[in-house]
Amino acid sequence: MAAPGDPRRLHRLVQEGRLCALREELQGAGRAACPGPAGDTLLHCAARHGRRDVLAYLVEAWDMDIEAANRDYKRPLHEAASMGHRDCVQYLLGRGAAVDCLKKADWTPLMMACTRRNLEVIQDLVEHGANPLLKNKDGWNSFHIASREGDPSVLQYLLTVCPAAWKTESKIGRTPLHTAAMHGCLEAVKVLLQRCQYEPDCRDRCGLTPFMDAIQCGHIDIARLLLEKHKACVSAEDSLGAQAIHRAAVTGQDEAIQFLVSDLGIDVDVRATSTHLTALHYAAKVGFFSQGCPCFLRLVVPHRGEAPPSCFFSSISGRNCL
Repeated sequence: MAAPGDPRRLHRLVQEGRLCALREELQGAGRAACPGPAGDTLLHCAARHGRRDVLAYLVEAWDMDIEAANRDYKRPLHEAASMGHRDCVQYLLGRGAAVDCLKKADWTPLMMACTRRNLEVIQDLVEHGANPLLKNKDGWNSFHIASREGDPSVLQYLLTVCPAAWKTESKIGRTPLHTAAMHGCLEAVKVLLQRCQYEPDCRDRCGLTPFMDAIQCGHIDIARLLLEKHKACVSAEDSLGAQAIHRAAVTGQDEAIQFLVSDLGIDVDVRATSTHLTALHYAAKVGFFSQGCPCFLRLVVPHRGEAPPSCFFSSISGRNCL
């Protein structure tokens, strides 16, 4: 049987919300300080698992520090916010927890809340002074993080309380529109196009546009929306001179290739300007050159099932597809 105050048992009791048993254990041990393997205090554990009554007991009966940080510099507020435990968030804020405390990689509790569809938690944090414009080490603010999750109600709220939140780029030049398009968040993209003023074909450091992101990830509905509402350029090139069709070939997005070729009239044999590679070259390089591969079929169908002439012409390095 574990001795009174055994850290593993105490953390388990907190996790399970067994307040009476926890009270007896702590009174027998005479202390509540028992960090877990990652430096978590019992408060971290209670906040993570949404045990508001345990949280209050530890703070009020044992005077535990609500600003205690674990080895990742997470505070209990980070844990409660990230897991969407509103009652714990409200309790900690009511006790005066620092609302914009930073964990490892410069994440605030608001950023953590924005990784989930936690509108009420996000509202609580903002109403207690959380700053949506703060950025983490990668240059993402809370609005950018929310665009990856794609909840339109969260994006609408953040734009209402902080209209400038959309004017942000990551350290590699990616905007929330890039992120929402890449992750297939159609409703989020609609909000961004309606309420924000992103430049058509805004580019990241690699030269990628939101349209390219949508195509290379197979999100044709978003690509179509960007064409209709944002006047995206279908032939825009990245920093290596590759177009959307080349990016789709690399990722094996056969339906996106069909959309580009059949619906938009993109030349299947168009070459990347710096490498002189066609989409079929790119598909072959990453292993999609197979008679049974849909990506291969999309690229050769315009040539009636035969290897297109581009297969026999060399790239800038002297290679052909065959």
